[in-house]
Amino acid sequence: MSFIKVHTKNYLVMHGYDHHNREVLEKIEVEQASEKLIAVHRIQSITEKFIFTTATHGRFIYWEYEDDYQTLVKTLKEQGILIN
Repeated sequence: MSFIKVHTKNYLVMHGYDHHNREVLEKIEVEQASEKLIAVHRIQSITEKFIFTTATHGRFIYWEYEDDYQTLVKTLKEQGILIN
């Protein structure tokens, strides 16, 4: 199993959708960033602000990360995980 190391801070947990088909989000704010290993197979997408991952019980998590987007992309390429 492959992992990437990132520094995460605040995150959003998506619990599903309401009866109007809007995401049900729980916002978690933390005092300081922490280093986290994220299993690559859980990653759905990466933007310049969030890493969107699957979680347990049908939930998804939007991780806010502090690392540089281009460095993250470079790391994934070097590990052979990202294909252009």
